[in-house]
Amino acid sequence: MTIPQLSDEWSTGLSLAWSAYIAILSIWIVLQKRAPVSTMSWILSMALLPFAGFVIYYFLGPQRLKKQRLRRLRSRAGERGDADMALLRGAAEKAPPALRQMAALGTAACGLPVSSATSAELLVGGAKTFDSIFEAIRSARHHVHLEYYIFEPDRIGAALRDLLVQKAGEGVAVRLLVDALGSKRLGSKFMAPLLEAGVKVGLFHDSRIGRRLRPVSNYRTHRKIVVCDGVVGFTGGVNITDEEDMRTRADAYHDVHLRIEGSAVRWLQTTFLEDWVYATGESPQDTHKSLPNLLPHLDPEAEAGDIPVQIVSSGPDSELEAIHRMHVAAINASCQRAWLTTPYFVPGEPALMALTSAALRGVDVRLLVPRLSDSFIVSAAARSYYDELIAAGVKVWEYKARMLHSKTLVVDDNCAMIGTANFDNRSFRLNFEVMAVVYGPTLVDPLAAQFETDLHSASWVRVNRPQKFLMRLMDATARLFSPLL
Repeated sequence: MTIPQLSDEWSTGLSLAWSAYIAILSIWIVLQKRAPVSTMSWILSMALLPFAGFVIYYFLGPQRLKKQRLRRLRSRAGERGDADMALLRGAAEKAPPALRQMAALGTAACGLPVSSATSAELLVGGAKTFDSIFEAIRSARHHVHLEYYIFEPDRIGAALRDLLVQKAGEGVAVRLLVDALGSKRLGSKFMAPLLEAGVKVGLFHDSRIGRRLRPVSNYRTHRKIVVCDGVVGFTGGVNITDEEDMRTRADAYHDVHLRIEGSAVRWLQTTFLEDWVYATGESPQDTHKSLPNLLPHLDPEAEAGDIPVQIVSSGPDSELEAIHRMHVAAINASCQRAWLTTPYFVPGEPALMALTSAALRGVDVRLLVPRLSDSFIVSAAARSYYDELIAAGVKVWEYKARMLHSKTLVVDDNCAMIGTANFDNRSFRLNFEVMAVVYGPTLVDPLAAQFETDLHSASWVRVNRPQKFLMRLMDATARLFSPLL
């Protein structure tokens, strides 16, 4: 008679424990004040996976991160922008009001103002990008700063390592910051020559268990930044890997990058140095003390150019989602065209609404995505949006030649964006990203020409395309995970 009673007690106890578990986790998640859909997705996941769900949320759930700004460096860099401001005030009077407001939005959201460049060159493909980066590094006389999500110990990685070792031997200060997860294949044997040569190497968010009280595995630096002597800078989609180089692999990713010269480089420099201090634990106070001696080199008196450029950074250390806002603002401001290229398309409601609204009001909205990306679930989720995009008038194209990895946006004839951020929740909310916004026709013209060239290797997604039931079900199911992707 006691066994049934004991069983009932255990059943009641487990029910109470489970209810308490769900209640506590729900309160924890709700207090994060995230998007309602994302919040409900996490709570349901916790309910379906009582113990595994807690572990998943502990490692991958949203967190509040703090990354200190180097205020003195930002202030000094801003003071040196007087020539830029005088030049840009004249240009602003001729710019459409929506464009001026967009520039103000970028400044308010991430703290980086519009600057200028003497040149802004589109680099198409890894081969051309690597050649240009190597040339700039060879010409460096004071310092070389690099930040990458993926740095592979392959042919191109070894060549870059050896060049950095050479420059360090010439007395050039070299700092290399890599994402600990994205560049996890970098071993001690590969890195030894760098360290022996005096290259400073930093790991962003060490992914090994025990390094933090609560791991930050889900928050990566997805930035690709190279700065040489403070006057030449690079950013875009190209990582350091043979997968980006057609000279090594015929199936290399199709990608683009940007090379800029001039005073706008100071803001790529600022972004890198703030990441460096955050990732390495170097004291900001010590950095500030050394700034008077370093600033002439870190932030030289670069020539003001006639190309307005705004560097925009975003990450989980800010709730303002600067890059997300800039994309939405640019699409909303479009009058003639908005041409978007992205390897991962998983938009939130604001971004999806901006695209469909622009198309509905007659803007030529085009979306170019890979037919198959390197993430099966992301490709499936992207396809689930096609019907409503096409219904609104958006023209969707699937690039089929190779893996498309470019991340660009062309708006009308006066705004072009190129950077590291994909058009998805992960890039907009979880990753540390950076983007260059180039106002005027300088980058618009070559980027628009490249977009039209890429369409020759793409297929147009038509209305009422044949699709098997299981494929439609799979796509719709993948969409449910969109807030978490």
